[in-house]
Amino acid sequence: MPVRFRHITMVLSVSLASAVWAKPPGPSTFCAKYPTSPTCTGGQPACTYCHSSPPTRNAFGLSVEAALVPSAMRPLSDADFQASLPGALSAVERLDSDGDGVTNLVEIQKGTLPAEALSVPRDVPCGGGGNPRYSVCKYDTNYVVKKLVVDFCGGNAKYEDLEVFRALTPAAQVARIDEVLDYCMGTEFWRGKNGQLWQLAHRKVRPVGTLKGGPEDTGIVQLGDYYDDYALFTYSQIDDHDAREVLTADYFVVRSKTPPTTYTKSLLIPFQAVDFAHRSGNLTTAWSLAYFTMFTALPRNAASQAYRGYLGLDIAKQEGLYAVANEPRDYDAKGVTQPLCTQCHATLDPLSYPFRNYNGISGSDQQVLRYLPTRIETLFANQASTITQIPEQGYIFGQKVNDLKQWAQVAANSDAFAVATVTDYWKLLMGAPPTAEQNAEFVGLWQRLKTTNSYSVKKMLHELVRTEAYGAP
Repeated sequence: MPVRFRHITMVLSVSLASAVWAKPPGPSTFCAKYPTSPTCTGGQPACTYCHSSPPTRNAFGLSVEAALVPSAMRPLSDADFQASLPGALSAVERLDSDGDGVTNLVEIQKGTLPAEALSVPRDVPCGGGGNPRYSVCKYDTNYVVKKLVVDFCGGNAKYEDLEVFRALTPAAQVARIDEVLDYCMGTEFWRGKNGQLWQLAHRKVRPVGTLKGGPEDTGIVQLGDYYDDYALFTYSQIDDHDAREVLTADYFVVRSKTPPTTYTKSLLIPFQAVDFAHRSGNLTTAWSLAYFTMFTALPRNAASQAYRGYLGLDIAKQEGLYAVANEPRDYDAKGVTQPLCTQCHATLDPLSYPFRNYNGISGSDQQVLRYLPTRIETLFANQASTITQIPEQGYIFGQKVNDLKQWAQVAANSDAFAVATVTDYWKLLMGAPPTAEQNAEFVGLWQRLKTTNSYSVKKMLHELVRTEAYGAP
């Protein structure tokens, strides 16, 4: 089972027979004890690290629970839980909670899951033996150049070109790989309509053909032209552009309709009505407002989709939970203060507040798909007695933000964004998330995306094709 390397949050809980008490200090306490664990590199453990379906604990969670000051009265306070958890974790290190033959401590150190028997370290010697064409189990430039043409150009390398490549010196082969990669990243297969970059954007844009607006491939009910969203996403991923601008751009992008496909920045394009001061990349496009907000007063769906699509955190799976004190407030009277709801909504509702003034398809033609400072007061005041008290200030990753533009800045600068970005390409090119043994190369890629590569996906991909994970047959 793939190891999860996401900036996600675990909720450890202890319970009486009739009550479950979430313990927000769990993730940070776990990572303070095991800072070098791959699970803690760039993030925190998921709920599923200790729970099968929260609040039910899995095999590892049950082991920890049994060792967590069993004589103490329940529920423990957050302070007592935080003080006791390191000792409980130490007490179960030598156990094999999931019965896979590997101790909990080794699984924590290797980044596999101590509650899942199919998730085990794969530290096995290379069994490649002799191969007349490739250096099996080692980075092989001949293998890389063939694989690269398939992955980035969508075709096969010519025999004659491969023969010329094999005759080059090692340094010249590396340079040639860079040249081929640059060429392929300019092809229609990579950046054109429905190309590889568009495929990566599907999960973020979530297109619905019957609802598509605009002059191209128009649907039956025209809510918004999501090709604008694909254009901005693609622009942010190519030519050393800043990948963060998919969330922070105050501009739109125009795509040429005939090959070779080009993408050009523009401050104004048809059917995009959010004013310049309140634009925030693909979070505020006509399609996002029409489809993810629609008729909703508090756009929880818009916030959770952005969290999932661009940061890789699915609140429905209890990922990325950063509970805010005294939340949820349930301004719109949806019943989210019920005990089984608060665990997620203490994160989701404050995450959603900065979306409050971005209107979907409620109201008149002059009100739809734009920023309205009095949106709730004008369109939804009668839905609940406290609904107009919904603030525009909110929280993301436990950090307070004043509005959606600041929300997007925090999101785009986060480790979660870098991890999610590199994960997209890793899965596209490797077919699966990184394994525990590949984690060091993976972490290096997303960390350098933020630093030396200045959020250039192009530069990151040049490094990715040099990793052993990509280049070893």
